[in-house]
Amino acid sequence: MLQFSSSSSSSLSSSSSSSPYVDGARVVPLSFSPTQNWSLSLQRTFSGTFSLDDESQLADNHRHSPENLVPTVAGLAIERLRFIDQVASGGMEWKDVEDRFDRLSSTKCGSVPVVDWSDFAYCIGMKESPEFADELLGALQGRRDRHFEITKTELHYYWLRITDPSFGSRIRIFFDLCDKNMDGKITEMEIKQVILLSASTNKLSMTPEEAKDYSALIMEALDTEKRGFIELAQLETLFKGGSTKGSVSVDQFIKNPGDCDDDDDDPYRKPMSPIEIAFRTYWRRAWIVTLWLIVCFTLFAWKFTQYHRRKAFEVMGYCLCTAKGAAETLKFNMALILLPVCRNTITWLRKNRCLNSVIPFNDNINFHKLIAGGIVIGVILHGGTHLACDFPRIAGCNSSIYRRTIAAHFGKRQPSYLEILTTTEATSGIAMVVLMGIAFALATHVPRRRPSSLLWPLRHVTGFNAFWYSHHLFILVYALLIVHSMFLFLTKNVVEKTTWMYIAAPVLLYTGERIFRAVRSTFYDVKVIKSTIYPGKVLSLKLSKPDGFKYWSGMYVFIQCPQISQFEWHPFSLTSAPEDDYLSVHIRTLGDWSDQVYNLFQEELVSGNSNFPEIRIDGPYGAASQDHVKYDTVVLIGLGIGATPFISILRDVVHGLSKPQADYVYDEESGIAKVPSKAYLYWVTREQDSFDWFRDVMKEISQTNKKQAVVEMHNFLTSVYEDGDARSALISAIQALYQAKNGIDIVSQTPVRTHFARPNWYRVFSNLASKHGGARIGVFYCGPSVLARELERLCTKFTTKTTTRFVFHKENN
Repeated sequence: MLQFSSSSSSSLSSSSSSSPYVDGARVVPLSFSPTQNWSLSLQRTFSGTFSLDDESQLADNHRHSPENLVPTVAGLAIERLRFIDQVASGGMEWKDVEDRFDRLSSTKCGSVPVVDWSDFAYCIGMKESPEFADELLGALQGRRDRHFEITKTELHYYWLRITDPSFGSRIRIFFDLCDKNMDGKITEMEIKQVILLSASTNKLSMTPEEAKDYSALIMEALDTEKRGFIELAQLETLFKGGSTKGSVSVDQFIKNPGDCDDDDDDPYRKPMSPIEIAFRTYWRRAWIVTLWLIVCFTLFAWKFTQYHRRKAFEVMGYCLCTAKGAAETLKFNMALILLPVCRNTITWLRKNRCLNSVIPFNDNINFHKLIAGGIVIGVILHGGTHLACDFPRIAGCNSSIYRRTIAAHFGKRQPSYLEILTTTEATSGIAMVVLMGIAFALATHVPRRRPSSLLWPLRHVTGFNAFWYSHHLFILVYALLIVHSMFLFLTKNVVEKTTWMYIAAPVLLYTGERIFRAVRSTFYDVKVIKSTIYPGKVLSLKLSKPDGFKYWSGMYVFIQCPQISQFEWHPFSLTSAPEDDYLSVHIRTLGDWSDQVYNLFQEELVSGNSNFPEIRIDGPYGAASQDHVKYDTVVLIGLGIGATPFISILRDVVHGLSKPQADYVYDEESGIAKVPSKAYLYWVTREQDSFDWFRDVMKEISQTNKKQAVVEMHNFLTSVYEDGDARSALISAIQALYQAKNGIDIVSQTPVRTHFARPNWYRVFSNLASKHGGARIGVFYCGPSVLARELERLCTKFTTKTTTRFVFHKENN
C-alpha cells in the first residue's frame, strides 16, 4: 500500500542521505517537483535476488514460509501480493488442480498427459478471468510461443510459483507480467496495457486515454530519474509501505480468507444465553404474534365448544366444530389483515413515542403476510372439512337422525351432495376460495419478483402488475364474505351472523384511507423539473415540491404515471432532504411498470422534448429509516439501489450542520429533537456504473463535510478483486496515487474512496463498538434478506457483549 505524507517524505530523504540501509534493507526515497502540493513516501526492501532453479526449491519455500508471514521494513507492514489466494481460501489445493488436469488430459492421446495452454485458467481456478490467466502464464513461461501444451510437472511448477508466499517471488512474477518483451524494463506503454487488462478483469470501465494518464502518473511517481522505464526495484515500492494518509485502511473492511467471526478471545462481557439474545432481538414481534395467536385460538375454542353442544354435532361430529372454529378465526383475520396496510394510520400512530417503542410498525408488511398465512390455514380447515366431511355426512346420514336434528335448516327433503354445492352458501364460499387463491398465488415471491423464472405461458400473467390488480379481487371477496355470512346453514339467528361486526370498522378505515389518498393526490400539483437516465436502467426524477408537503428524511411516497395506468401506485423513497425546495426519487427498472416509466422518459430525453409524462404523488409515508432521528449515531447500509432511503438522511444530516440546535424543536409526543450527530454510510454495489446514481450527492456531502466530519461514506465494489490481489493491485496503486494528488477516487469519480470486495461486517461493528462505547447506534439496512439476517445477528451479538447498543432496522424493499 501507499502512504502520502508531506512530513514523511522529508524524514525519509534525510535518513537515506545519512544511511542508505535500514536493518539491512535499502530505502529509496521518491521526490516530486517542488511545484506539486503532494508528496509520496514509499519504502522498499530487496533482501536477495529471485532465484528458483527447480521445483524442489519452490516446495521448500512453501514449507518454511507460512502464508501469513509478511515482511516488514522499519516496522511497517508490507502488503502481500496475491494471485489466487481468493480461490485457495475456498479450499482449492494442488490436489484439486491435479484433478482438473487429469480430467482434461484424459481426453488427449499420447504417452505423457498434457493439457492445452488455454486450459491453464481452468486448472488453477481462474476461469472467471481467463485473459489475466493467459498473461500470467506468459510471464511464468518466459513469453514463449503461446500455443503449446503443459505437462503435469510444468503445471505443478507454475502452481508452486504463483502460490509461493514470499514477496520477492510474487513481485518478480508481477514484474514479468508487465514486462512484455522480457528485457527487465517496464515502459509507460507496457504499464498502460496492464492497466487496461486489470480494468477489464475487474469489470471496470476505462478508456485508453484514461489508462494513458494513469500510466503516466505511475511513471511520474516511480521514474524519478526520467529514464523512460522502471525496473523491479521501483515496482516494489508500489506494494510496500503504510496506508494512504487520511483514508481508512481497507483491512478494516475487506473480508480476507483468514477472517472469521470467531470472537472467543474478545475482551467483552460474558456472552448471554441464546434465549436471552433471542428475547432482546424479537420481543416486540414476539408479543404481537403471541397476542394474535392467543386471540385466534380463543375464538377457535369458543366456537368449537359452542357447536359441540348443538344437535348438528350428531350428524357431522367434530368436522362441524372444526369448520366453525376455523370460520371464526377467518372473520377475525379478514378484518385484521387490512390494518397493516392502512399506511396513513400507521404513519400517524408511529409518531407516538410510547406506541412506537412497543409496537413494531416497521414489520407491518411482514405481519400482513403472517395474517395471510393464517387465512390460508383457516380456509383449508373451514372449506376442507365442509367439502370433505360435513357435506357428505349431511347427504348420507340416517333419515330419522336428519329429521330429528337439522331438517329444519335444510327443508323437508334431505339434499344430495351436489344440491348442497349449488346453494348460495356453498357457491359464494367456493368463489371466495378461487379469488383468494389467485390473489395469494400471484403475491408470492417468484410470480411477483421473478416471473422470468417461470414457464413461458405463466410469464405473461405474472409480475408486479398481476399482483397489484389481483389484490383488488379482495373487493369481491369481502362482498361475497357478507353474502356468505348471511346465508348460514345451521342458524337463522341474526345475532350469530357476526361477520359484518368483525370487518365493518377495518373496511371503513381502509376505504376511507383509499378515498383520502385519491383526493389528496389531486391536490398535489407536481411537475417534473428534470429527469436523468443513469446506467443500470435507473431513472432520476426531480419534482416540484407541492405547497404544504412536509416530510422527514427516510420517508417515501407513492408515484403514479397516468399515461401508463390510472390505478397503479408504486412506493419510492425520497432522496431529497426536507429542507430542499424540490422532491427527488430514483427509480430502478425492476418490473413491468418501472420499465414502462423508464422507456417513456428515455424517449422524451432522446428526442430532446421537454414535455415529460405526467407524474402524480401521494404521501408521505413513514418507514423504518424515519427512526434515524432517535439516535445520535446511525449506520446506513445499502446494497445497490437499496442506498436510496439513506440519501435523504445524509442530506438532512449535512443540512443540520448549518443550523443551530435550537432550530430543532423537541416534540414530546414523537420524541424528535435533532438529526444524528454522526452518520456512517456503507454502500455495496456490484457495478461501477452504480456510482453515477448519487455522484453529485456524494460530492456535495464531501464538500460540506470538510467543515465538520459528521458523515463517513464508504463505497464497496464487489466486481473488483479484494485488495492485495494481483488482478487489482495496479488499480489499487493508481487509486491511491490519483486520490492523493487530485482528491478524487478513480472508480467512483467522487472524493469518497472505493474499497474492493465485500466488507467484513464483523470488523465494521467491532470498530464501531470500540469507537462509540456506551452509545446507542441505529443500524438501518435496505437490501436482500440474506445479509439482513447476518447484520441483525451482529447487532445482537455486539449489543450483548459490549457497552454499545446496536438497534437494527430493515427497510421493506
